[in-house]
Order: sequence, then C-alpha cells, then structure tokens
Amino acid sequence: MRSSYLFTSESVSEGHPDKVSDQISDAIVDLFLSKDPEARIACETLTTTNRVVLAGEIRCKGVYENDEWAPGALDEIETTVRNVVREIGYEQDGFHWETFEFQNYLHGQSAHIAQGVDASGNKDEGAGDQGIMFGYAVADTPDLMPATLDYSHKILQRMAADRKSGKAPFLEPDAKSQVTLRFEDDRPVACTAIVVSTQHAPGYDKGEKEAELKNYVKAVIADILPAELLSDATEYHINPTGTFEIGGPDGDAGLTGRKIIVDTYGGAAPHGGGAFSGKDPTKVDRSAAYITRYLAKNIVAAGLARRCTIQLAYAIGVSKPLSIYVDTHGTGTVDEVKIEDAIRANPKLGGLTPRGIRTHLQLNKPIYRPSAAYGHFGRKAEGDMFPWERTDLVEDLKQALTAETAG
Repeated sequence: MRSSYLFTSESVSEGHPDKVSDQISDAIVDLFLSKDPEARIACETLTTTNRVVLAGEIRCKGVYENDEWAPGALDEIETTVRNVVREIGYEQDGFHWETFEFQNYLHGQSAHIAQGVDASGNKDEGAGDQGIMFGYAVADTPDLMPATLDYSHKILQRMAADRKSGKAPFLEPDAKSQVTLRFEDDRPVACTAIVVSTQHAPGYDKGEKEAELKNYVKAVIADILPAELLSDATEYHINPTGTFEIGGPDGDAGLTGRKIIVDTYGGAAPHGGGAFSGKDPTKVDRSAAYITRYLAKNIVAAGLARRCTIQLAYAIGVSKPLSIYVDTHGTGTVDEVKIEDAIRANPKLGGLTPRGIRTHLQLNKPIYRPSAAYGHFGRKAEGDMFPWERTDLVEDLKQALTAETAG
C-alpha cells in the first residue's frame, strides 16, 4: 500500500444524458414492482435529441401477461417517462418533457431465461445471470464511502437542489464534477484539484455572469468539502471549455448503464461490469452488488477493518453463490477467512441466494429511481429506501467473530 498518492473520482448530475436514461429505466422498474412485487424487468433506455426509446424484457401481473398489455398500461408507461424528464427539469427546444417523441419496444421475457430463474418444484429461484459482483466500504467519510466520490456526488446534489429551488436559476440540468485528493497513510489530507462543468443559461460564459456562476460553484465546493482539505494550492477548473449551453440528451445521446463507476465507488474498488438501473432485484447484477456493499459496510462499521472489498460470483439459474471473497487490504483486525465463514453461517442472509438477498434487504418494492442519480451507495437508509446502507448486521458480526476468536 502506497503511503502517499493522488486519487480522483467523478460524478455526473441527474440531467446528464446517461443518468436521464438510468432514471427512466428505474422509474419503469418502480412502476412494475408497484403493480407486482414479483415482476421481471430488464428495461434499457436511449435518450437523444427530443426522443426517448425503451427496449427490453418484462413480465408483470396486471400490466403485461400472455404477450398482451393491460388496458391503459402503455399510456401509464409513457406518462411515467415524461414525468421523470419533467422532474429533472428539461424544458428545452432540443429536449422537452412534453414534446419529445416516445417509442416503447418493451416485450415479454424470454421463456428460456424464465425457466432458469423461476423457482419450481424442489428448485429454488436461480440467479438471473452469471457474473461477479463487488461491494466496498472505507472509513474516509461518515457514510463509509471513498471521499473523492462522496464529495463529487454532494457538489452536484447541492447544485441541483439550488437550481430547482431558484437559488441558482442560471444552472441547467446537465453537469459533471471531479475531485482529486492527496492521501497520506491511506487518509485524505488535501484537495489538489476540482473540476465542475455545468450547463448554464445563455450569457453565463462571459463577463460578470460568468464570474457569478464560478463564484457560486466555488461557494458550493467550500460548503461541501472539509475546510482543512482546501487551500490556496487547490486548482479549480469550472466550465473549462468556456460555453456549456447545449447539454443533456440534446448535446449527447444517453444510454442506461453507462455510468457504472459513478454508480458505485468512483474507481476505488473493482467492478464486476454489470449495471444496476432498469433491472428488478432477481438480477444479481443489482441485488448481489447491494448485499456486498451491505456486508462491506457492516464490516467496517463493526470496526473489523478500515477498508473492505467483498466479491460474490453466480451462475445463471443456480441459487447459491459460487464463491465469497473478503479482502480487508491489510486493515483488518480479524482474519478474512473467519469473516467469510461468519457471512456464510449467518441465517439472516439466506445463504446469499437471490431470494435470500431480496428477503433480507426487502428489495421487492418500488424503491429504485432515487438510486439512479448521485450513486447507489453512501445514501441514507430511511424507511424502505436504501436498505443496503443499514448497519444492522454489526452486532451479529461482532458476536460471531468474538466467539470464533474465543474458540
């Protein structure tokens, strides 16, 4: 482990074209789960100049059964999609929630996929696909997230809130941020550079208006980052290209699942490659990534490590994971093998089968659209929302590992 290094993470706003697509896909997931908790959804979204296209496979009681749409279902889907775009704030000539052309190519789930995933007879519900999933936690921030990503997200969240409240009316929905921190002995000690590019109203690329925008962004940064990380040596790059009036899907096409590093750990941890948005929780790309974050966070919250990575692997149609791997990166207080054994033995986790994960985290609910912007992790677990961020396994882990050590 290096004692001194620079590390950078980026985030993108809810108005970024890929994030518009992610939020639409997850709004469709929520719509179907609100009708049928056992619905199967794999919804991909394309956004471009005044056009939104849906494609994918679905199965949902009361909405799409026997290869037929229920009365009114297609209109409800379109209304859901337009409401997402309206709530993000797009009312521009090149992308307007009322006027964009909408096309829906969702269709029934493949019977061959269904037979592998569905429970039947003595067969438990299997994984929706093969793959590897990673979870991560680190004691950089109170939310146990990498500091570079945490600050990148929070800068854009604040800017979006100010845009919608009218505090910063010159902002438009599309924006990106990037934070570089210097680490000493694996802890952040200074911010060396920050990049913020934000779509803006006409005229805010020159003169007093440009200065107003840049001063506003610097004030947001100063409010988000701890004061001890900022100094006269911090480099600020705010709208470095100059003009950013054309943005969102009018400026660049968006697709579901293209911001998987923004969605997870900002490059601080491995990624299995599978996207989350648009997928119901039987898809282990999503649910197993959530449970690995949950486990890693509980391990760090329990004081068993300062940093933790967990990997799970699955085969399509097979319920039990093929492997469980824990790495505490030399920061652990307990042997990783013992942590792996404690995870396997915990009855609350249901053997980490797809159904066991969904049951423990209560994932068969319409809770996903809020996760589709500003990261799936490091969020507040409140009510039904973000259950994978709870730290309710801490005592179980402590007791199991204390008993193991005593034995």
